[in-house]
This record gives sequence, structure tokens and C-alpha cells, in this order.
Amino acid sequence: MTRFGYTLMTEQSGPKELVRYAVSAEQVGFDFEVSSDHYFPWLSSQGHAPYAWSVLGAVAHATERVELFTYVTCPTLRYHPAIVAQKAATLQILADGRFTLGLGSGENLNEHVVGKRWPTVARRHEMLREAIQIIRELSTGELVDWKGEYFEVDSARLWDVPDTPVPIAAAVSGERSIETFAPLADHLIAVEPNKDIVDSWHEARRATGLPGDVRVIGQIPICWDPDRDAAVARAHDQFRWFAGGWAVNSDLPTTAGFEGATQFVKPDDVAESIPCGPDLDAIVEAISEYWKAGFTDIALVQIGDEGQELFLKEAAGPLLEKLRSASK
Repeated sequence: MTRFGYTLMTEQSGPKELVRYAVSAEQVGFDFEVSSDHYFPWLSSQGHAPYAWSVLGAVAHATERVELFTYVTCPTLRYHPAIVAQKAATLQILADGRFTLGLGSGENLNEHVVGKRWPTVARRHEMLREAIQIIRELSTGELVDWKGEYFEVDSARLWDVPDTPVPIAAAVSGERSIETFAPLADHLIAVEPNKDIVDSWHEARRATGLPGDVRVIGQIPICWDPDRDAAVARAHDQFRWFAGGWAVNSDLPTTAGFEGATQFVKPDDVAESIPCGPDLDAIVEAISEYWKAGFTDIALVQIGDEGQELFLKEAAGPLLEKLRSASK
């Protein structure tokens, strides 16, 4: 059965609000919750960027049932993989085994803040590959020394190792990344309902003798609101960066860059790619593309902080009922 999740968007809400929304999302019936891990919002109008790991630690204690994911953390520039391994292990203990570590090759928007040169895509993938290997080694609780092409680990050990190992989900976008990460990760993360990517991931795992049918985790933005015009305006104000695509978005370094890159994106352009307004059936239709492509887990992004409480109170429950009925 398809699982449906709620996105804790650290770019559009403060830390206390995110914890409150997480509790409400669990109560209304979401199966899991994913958190972005940003240092910057994409656009200044979003206005937030709290530290995701502090938020997730609070959410782990405030919730009881929902699974938790990072969606996604880059363990190569802003964070050293040894530190990510420690954070993930600690969060898994706090969450009583409900946590999955979602990893990706990062965005310049967040990683440039530590003053390191932004690598090419191929090099970012190689760095992520090595980082995953280090995280796996440390997760055993054994003493680790590592001297690789990109990272060094000097006599490191995790002293608090969870009883339930932390699963790793890797974000991929094409054949090269699938070939690299399918043998290393437990689950797949993809941001577009592309069946070819899903099938290629399963095939790549089976070719190495690993289980082919694993979790495939996607995400889709929606902007529910009783007033469609208000929904379109809010989506345009805070989510027009989405129109650029990841090939562009991953390289832009600042909110000013995103402002400039999206200055000619019109509200109608956003409304064509993001379901906006009160029509739950239209939202279900947009989301259905993911389970038709083979996604097992689909996280919803309700755009805008000001719309969260009303969405969770009035729309989330009926929407989940429709989604579960349609996806059977």
C-alpha cells in the first residue's frame, strides 16, 4: 500500500511551528514525515532556515508513530560524513527506530556557506559515494580510520549505536547516479514521477544481488486553499523556484540568484505545474503520477507557513482518505 507523508519545510516555517505541525500531521493520519535540511531558503519570501537536526530531535520526542526522514542531507561539504553518522545514530535512538537517513549530493545554496569550492556533478557524486561508505563503517560502532580521495577519518567511533540500524535512502536523477548509489543505499529518493528511474534502480540492485523491490520515496508540492487565487499567489510567491529544475537549482548560490532566475515566472506558470486551490480531486490526480510510476512513499509539501494549520485541520484528513482510496 502506498504511504503518504507530510513535509516539514524548514525554508518556510520556524522551528517551534515545525514541531507543532509534525504533531498535527501525525494526529491527522500521515504515515511519515520528511524534513528538508537547508541553510538558506530558496526565496527570501519563505523567510526561514532552522537547523533540521534540532527540529527532528524535537519531533522524535513529540511524536510516537510517524517515520522520520531527512529529505535530504548532503554529507560532503557543510557536514563531514563522520558527523552525519553521529547525528543519524543519535536521532535513530531518540526516534526509537523510526528514522531513515536521506542523502543527496547537495545544492550550492546551502553548501557554499562554509567557503568551499562548489564541485562538478560528477565529483559531487563521487564525494557522496565515499561519504556513504564512511557512514556505513561508523554505523557498526567499530573504530574507523579512513583516508580516501575526499575525506579522512582519524580513529573515530560512534559510542551510541542504535539497536535498529539507520537505513540510507539516496537521491538520484539519472543513470549515472543510479549506477553509483543503487548498490550502496537501501532506498531510492527521486523528485519526479519518472518510471524509468524507478525501474532502472530496481534493475541495478538486482544485478548486484541485492533486493530489487525497495522503498521509492517522492515528494510533490501542493497549495491547498479555499480560495484558488490566494493559493496561486502564495505558490508563485514562495515556490516559483521549482520551475527551474534541479539542474539549475543545484548550482545557484543565493536567494538573490533564485530571485533573478525566476523573475519572469508567472503565476499561471506555477499553477500549471503545482495543483492549487480547494479541489482535492485535482490534487489526487497530480499525486497519482507518483504511484503510477512505482513510488511507494509520497511526501506532500503544503506551500506556505500561513496555510499549514488550516490545511491540517480541514483538508489533510479528507485528502488522505481520497489518496488511499485512489491508490489501492
